[in-house]
Parts: sequence; structure tokens; C-alpha cells
Amino acid sequence: MGSKLLIVDDQYGIRLLLHEIFKKEGYEVFQAANGFQAIDIVVKDCPDLVILDMKIPGMDGVEILKRIKEINKDIKVILMTAYGELDIIEEAKKLGALQYFPKPFDIDEIKKVVREHTSQPQSQQ
Repeated sequence: MGSKLLIVDDQYGIRLLLHEIFKKEGYEVFQAANGFQAIDIVVKDCPDLVILDMKIPGMDGVEILKRIKEINKDIKVILMTAYGELDIIEEAKKLGALQYFPKPFDIDEIKKVVREHTSQPQSQQ
């Protein structure tokens, strides 16, 4: 199995879309609808990279990012948000987030960045 990805988003459709795309690319994909599920998966499965939505009810993306980095500072995190809050994005980057994608995102761009930050080879299509 390839690199492990965790997709954290409260929108089921986005999780499903990203899950299917990255599974076809050869990744082992986990999904979380909230911060508590995300932290649980980080502890149990130690993903190589997390694709994290910044606006999640209960525990926002910055808090989730802090907790992920406390558990394992080497886990890579890419952010997504429909809101262009530059202060939150800057805070997240200071906490170790690699990159930020606005929603709606370009799936090819996300695939490219994920590939760059994991040991996953480009799929043969």
C-alpha cells in the first residue's frame, strides 16, 4: 500500500471525492468528519499527510493542526478552506501547514502537491 492520507472535512461529498481520487492514485486513505475523529486516526494510523479543512464544527482547523503536530510533528498538513481568512492561514502556516487551497479547489493541483510531499509515484493512466 502507498502513503497514508487523512482527509478531514465536515462535508461528506468532499471527503468522498478526495477519498476516491487518492485511492485510485494508490494511497491508503482515511476520512474524518470532525477533529475528534481526525485525532483518533492520527494516533492509531499515523498518516503521512493530512488534507485539513479549516472550518469544522466543534474543533477548528487550527486546533486540529496544533494537536496533530503535538502527536507527531513530522505529519505533513495541507489546508483547504472556503473562507479566505489570511490571519488564520498565516497562523496555520506558522504551526507547520505546508500549503493552502481555497475551495472550490483544483483537484489536479491538490494531487500534484500531495504527490510532491509523499513518496507516492505518479499513477499510470
